[in-house]
Amino acid sequence: MEASPAAWASLNSGVVLSLIAVLCSMVWNNLEGLFFGRHFNRHARRLAAIVDPYLSVTVAEYDGGRMKQSDAYKEVQAYLQRASCDAGGGVRHLKAEPAKGADALVLSMGDNEEVADVFRGVNVSWQAYSKPPQENGGYWGRRHGQADRRFYHLFFLERDRDLVLGEYLPYVRREGRAVMVKNRQRKLFTNLSTEGTDDNGWWCTNLWSHVVFEHPKTFETLAMKPAKKKEIMDDLDAFRNGKEYYARVGKPWKRGYLLYGPPGTGKSTMIAAMANYLDYDIYDIELTSVRTNSDLRKIFIETTNKSIIVIEDIDCSLDLTGKRKKKKKAKDAAAAKDGDKKDGDQEEEDKDKEGSKVTLSGVLNFIDGLWSACGGERIIVFTTNHVDKLDPALIRRGRMDKHIEMSYCCFEAFKFLGKIYLGLESHHLFDAVESLLGEVEITPADVSENLTPKSDGDNADTCLADLVKELKRMKAEKAQAALAGGKEAAAAADDGEEE
Repeated sequence: MEASPAAWASLNSGVVLSLIAVLCSMVWNNLEGLFFGRHFNRHARRLAAIVDPYLSVTVAEYDGGRMKQSDAYKEVQAYLQRASCDAGGGVRHLKAEPAKGADALVLSMGDNEEVADVFRGVNVSWQAYSKPPQENGGYWGRRHGQADRRFYHLFFLERDRDLVLGEYLPYVRREGRAVMVKNRQRKLFTNLSTEGTDDNGWWCTNLWSHVVFEHPKTFETLAMKPAKKKEIMDDLDAFRNGKEYYARVGKPWKRGYLLYGPPGTGKSTMIAAMANYLDYDIYDIELTSVRTNSDLRKIFIETTNKSIIVIEDIDCSLDLTGKRKKKKKAKDAAAAKDGDKKDGDQEEEDKDKEGSKVTLSGVLNFIDGLWSACGGERIIVFTTNHVDKLDPALIRRGRMDKHIEMSYCCFEAFKFLGKIYLGLESHHLFDAVESLLGEVEITPADVSENLTPKSDGDNADTCLADLVKELKRMKAEKAQAALAGGKEAAAAADDGEEE
């Protein structure tokens, strides 16, 4: 039976009316949430302000994507140390960390503890708390997956808002920095990734491991020509005091030093003297344990200001000249000619895949790329025994700004060592030493070893006599080597004439 036209018209009218009703309902719900919900929330906040008149400020441990610990968090933590230890502060659970001095400890409040503070008659309170991190699949989520996110909550009355935000919080940061400087212990870091507790007793994975830096070397005990030593110290002073200069010229506040010379000429001790002179931490990077350029960037981000970043023997750490790729291409071409690869070649290729993949480009970006501007007041030091092996792009000015040659021991450096080790200003053997130093090359390390008393019977005379004996032995070996070289050259010339 077919439907009449009136029935179809009635059905279509019903569908249209239903659609209109649905649309009106959606519009009404949105308008209700937009207007009525907003007014309700406003009144709810006013009611809450009457019941609880306190405002709060949260200071998180990590900024943004948790790539670096917040300076504000560390400053608040340092500032609250004194209040946490006060008997009237009410803190029942404290955390202890080593401080300067053999028996000293730095105490801070534990999680979920609260401490009161007074600033210009205004009462505030701080609360420490933590919460589990959100799960995500990125690197930073994996790295901090075992560490809780930590915060400090500051509570204060709404009527004190301007005083707290405008004066109290800047005061807390200034005082916290002062406490950090007072309790600071300089550290020697290495890029050895470890899992364990951090400085605050929380479980996490650290890209850097450290020990307290206690190297005694200073410029006062460094064997070097006085003029050259003063030049280096003046350069370091200019860098340390150059914050405004670097900002004015638009350069990151960093400087590169290339220390080059034969083994035993004092490159490592020069780094220690620089750190002691500037009162900086040292980050010693072992490039062979850095797998990728991205990993190199990550460990650089976690270095602090006022630090010296060191890569020693960079010519031996990795092949950064591009020769590695050329060798691999040549080997692959030879293997293609000969057929299948040998087992030894396959093992070597597997080792290459497992080893470091840091490239010259990655190191260059590490020195002066965009990421090198993260932070400031950093010195980057490369050392090498063979400066001629390094890629010119790696050591040009602007990357390695100052090149310092650590040379063999001269007579001026010897006199300095004689004064330091033996307390001598002059001696009748000094003339013999001066003459021999003009003929042979000996490192300051070898001179120092000969000047070091090794038994109760040793004195200045015996030590200097040992040095003269060693220099004469080296002179004789040099003459013998020159004679042997001359004979080989003559023999080669005779062979050439016969041919």
